[in-house]
Amino acid sequence: MGAVLPTLLLVLAGVLVGGTWSLYRQGAAKGAVVVTALLAVLATVGGVLWLLPGGDA
Repeated sequence: MGAVLPTLLLVLAGVLVGGTWSLYRQGAAKGAVVVTALLAVLATVGGVLWLLPGGDA
């Protein structure tokens, strides 16, 4: 289970980045684009930090 959760977080981050780009291209409200982008950044940072040594304590 050691690398499963951070991998899932990084997959989620990829989906959120795609969603952010799609929302932006469709002209969605700026708030929705920003919130989705922030969630993508949080998922990416969480996944990367979890993979660092000592991150699964």
